[in-house]
Amino acid sequence: MSGWVLWVVAAGVFGIGEMLTMGFFLAPFALGAAAAAIVDGAGAPELAAWIVFVAVSLLTLVLVRPIARSHMKAPPQIRTGAAALIGKQAVVLETIANHEGVGCVRIDGEVWTARAYDDDEVIEQGKRVQVMEIRGATALVAE
Repeated sequence: MSGWVLWVVAAGVFGIGEMLTMGFFLAPFALGAAAAAIVDGAGAPELAAWIVFVAVSLLTLVLVRPIARSHMKAPPQIRTGAAALIGKQAVVLETIANHEGVGCVRIDGEVWTARAYDDDEVIEQGKRVQVMEIRGATALVAE
């Protein structure tokens, strides 16, 4: 078997290992093996392929891994606007009946048009509900 084929196989094994672990530890070695496959395929000596493998792997590990890890540790994005209301509690101000097209709720002090998440459900005034979804200016709620 040619040397470049072995490097491609090694790159594939490292790549699959990275996908399974997702720690961005094996990806630099996959890149190094891919670079070594290119060098070996170009006809360079075996020692040159090994040097490229080690150099690319170490450079990627030292330079790119810290950046990737910081992105992996970043906090989730803060939901704003209507998306921030999903999951909140609301109070029914007007009976919600989808078949009649009526209903409103108070969510964090704001009055919203509301519909029941389940079309057949009727929710009486004064009940506490949870916001399941926002569609336009209408809150879909459930008890």
